[in-house]
Amino acid sequence: MKKLQNCLYINKQETYVHKERETLVIKQGGDKLMQLPIHSLQHIFCFGNVLVSPFVLGFCGENNVGLSFFSVYGKFLGRLQGQQNGNILLRKAQYKQTETPHFLAQTFVAAKVANSRAVLQRHNRNHGVDENVTRAVKVLGQSLESIRFQQDVNVIRGLEGNAAASYFSVIQTLITNKDKAFRFSGRNRRPPRDAVNAMMSFAYSLISSEISSALQGVGLDPQAGFLHTDRPGRDSLSQDVLEEFRAYWADRFVLSLVNRKQINSKGFDVQAGGAVIMKEQTRKDFLTAWQDKKQEEITHPYLDEKIPIGLLPHVQSLLLARYLRGDIERYPPFLMR
Repeated sequence: MKKLQNCLYINKQETYVHKERETLVIKQGGDKLMQLPIHSLQHIFCFGNVLVSPFVLGFCGENNVGLSFFSVYGKFLGRLQGQQNGNILLRKAQYKQTETPHFLAQTFVAAKVANSRAVLQRHNRNHGVDENVTRAVKVLGQSLESIRFQQDVNVIRGLEGNAAASYFSVIQTLITNKDKAFRFSGRNRRPPRDAVNAMMSFAYSLISSEISSALQGVGLDPQAGFLHTDRPGRDSLSQDVLEEFRAYWADRFVLSLVNRKQINSKGFDVQAGGAVIMKEQTRKDFLTAWQDKKQEEITHPYLDEKIPIGLLPHVQSLLLARYLRGDIERYPPFLMR
């Protein structure tokens, strides 16, 4: 199993990353901020005005260190990855499976709905039964039953959309922080129009980028998906696998930050067009908590072994590769306990 190494998040503006022997050096102006050996890193995330030398690009590629670029607002822009692992037979099996995509499409959507329902059920257990939440739990349960018997991917997508609408309709109930700055009236994006949506989108982008790297690490093509339609420049398979983690990892993380008041409600800017973005300090606080979250250990429901949460994209990518090769009968999605 791949060892969980540190991820480096660079969100200081006007910084420069260059190579010095077997290390990376991060500078801002004439000040050296950090120097790290390349072998201690798994992935580097750059936000905004971060310059990277051409030698660093090659250095990261040679050492299989992922390098991802985001806008200062957290929008994913692009990614550099080193040589692909795996073999052509695995990719051929993946492409052949896309001819009958409903098997995996069912699995990804069912896992998303099941984990969303589990988040709501946990809230009712911990905070007392809420009628609206209970009603949403029932709708999600009905959606799960319907998904089991569907072979039309378009119908599966429609069921996923209806389940998501029901789930997000009660997210405000899960927010115990009464600060009006964290009011949530529904999922919105491109751009996000409130603080909660801004953080959710940011979390989804971070996980998606790590999934893409993990898929490539086991030799799969992150662009050849089963649920999400193919589109130039989009890692559709990464978006498929992301469905398993949205409620369990990203949404719960954002709700915890808000409810525990780890994020300052004044740490957001509203743009002229209504877009809400995180200020630099808010991003720092978010990423610090994010890295801590990745180190938390859980018992994987299929492997029955303790692993850090940050390893989930790698574990699920490995299981997916095993399924496509025919080593296991079914792909076991990640399900919240």
